Amino acid sequence: MNIVSFSPFGYEGSIVTVEVDLRRGIPAVDIVGLADGAIKESRERMHSAIINSGFDFPKERVLISLSPADLKKEGAGFDLAIALAVLMSQKRLEGMEEIDGPILVMGELELSGKVRPVRGIHAAVSTAFECGVRNCIVCSENKFEASGVEGMNVYECNYLSDAFECLEKIGKGEMDNCFSSRIDLEASEETDFDNVQFPPVEDGTDFIEVKNQPFLVRGLQIAAAGRHNLLAYGSPGCGKTLALQRFVSLLPYLDEEEARSVTRIHSLAGLVGREVSLVKKRPFRMPHQSASLEGVCGGGIHCAPGEVSLAHNGVLFLDEAAEFRTSVLQMLRVPLEQHNITLCRAGRSTVYPADFQLLLATNPCPCGNFGSKDKICLCSMRSVEQYWKKFSGPLLDRIDIRIPVESVTSSNHISLNVNETAISSAQLRIGIARAIRAQKTRQGKYNSHLYPEEVNMYCGLSAECSQFLEKAAFDQGLSARAVSSCKKLARTIADIEGHGDIEFKDLQEAVEYRKNEGGVSLCC
Repeated sequence: MNIVSFSPFGYEGSIVTVEVDLRRGIPAVDIVGLADGAIKESRERMHSAIINSGFDFPKERVLISLSPADLKKEGAGFDLAIALAVLMSQKRLEGMEEIDGPILVMGELELSGKVRPVRGIHAAVSTAFECGVRNCIVCSENKFEASGVEGMNVYECNYLSDAFECLEKIGKGEMDNCFSSRIDLEASEETDFDNVQFPPVEDGTDFIEVKNQPFLVRGLQIAAAGRHNLLAYGSPGCGKTLALQRFVSLLPYLDEEEARSVTRIHSLAGLVGREVSLVKKRPFRMPHQSASLEGVCGGGIHCAPGEVSLAHNGVLFLDEAAEFRTSVLQMLRVPLEQHNITLCRAGRSTVYPADFQLLLATNPCPCGNFGSKDKICLCSMRSVEQYWKKFSGPLLDRIDIRIPVESVTSSNHISLNVNETAISSAQLRIGIARAIRAQKTRQGKYNSHLYPEEVNMYCGLSAECSQFLEKAAFDQGLSARAVSSCKKLARTIADIEGHGDIEFKDLQEAVEYRKNEGGVSLCC
């Protein structure tokens, strides 16, 4: 039997075999295999943990090898694996030679012998299972995360002595203390619309609170139904941020395949809850404007996931988008197109999934009053142009829906009735669920993910609609990508309304949400 552990790097990571050899010489512990400082310090933690757990530490010279030898190993997750490998080297387990197959062991040790949880458990168990490992020993606090991999037998422990007993049970084929794989969702409650499951609407996220903005709310419904990217721009206080923050209430649950990749990424980032096997709610990431390029795209010495990967299969919302660094905004173009991002560090590279939906909210100019009917803009045209050039035409061309949000002031004679011109999230979900069901049945993917050849196949237009779109493209100077975007938007609108074919009014509405207006026309 071999004891293996996991070295996290990027999205994939590597399985590491832990070997121990006892030899004659002055008692000491040597670790080879490109171990970092945390692993080298594990010699002292492991020594104290073994003694304090009631075991005898070998009096010979101990050589610990971590292979493959040319792979750098990092983190404190090797503590438990090294300690068990040392105890195994003394052959204290009867019948140990007869145990077949490797065992994944991960955990950090305290000096008392207590096992602490570590991050990346789901990623480690997933990788180990792909390599043929069927048994693993982890801290009790990590057992739910480890059990999200179907087919893996998970043994939990709180102390080094517990882990040692787990080895005995694995060797004897006993399943006591085994926490078999299971799929527990992050939330048990759900709402079903047309066989599409949604999480309960949380307090402060219901669209019933967004009043007198029907064009914006309708645009967000279309965006949620087809996973279209969206830009909302308007003066401060117009309600764009209030509405976009409630977009999370329109997102359905992840399916099992989507949940596995999301859970793996969040596991590597240490964001998976202790009572969760698989993350089921779609991520909704909202980084601050001061976020660095590495923080958004990912990186660092461990090639950790960035915001674009943490938003995989979910939403990346950039509020006050024009305040983000230009390099951060331009970096979004590649993952928006390819749905993944490649990170290269020190001769190694990794590919993270980054299939996110982008929501942008921004002011139309530095002072925020450009285009306002009741406020004066103090910005020069040059400053307005420079303001919008931060986004660049290629980035904005990948935004399917552009919504100018007008400020609702007291001059509009607004009623204090909270239900006036408002629609709840539950009502919006009905059309979204209808559209999602239609897309899965027809093409098995969201409309925003259609390839150019698939757009012609699934978004066919009548002669009247083709003529209208051609004229709109000429009048507004739409690019080929923008024309394709109009077709996909029209297809989503038709799915929301339950239309089998794209109707003329569906295309008209799609062009309204795609056309260039206000500040957007400065750079598109």
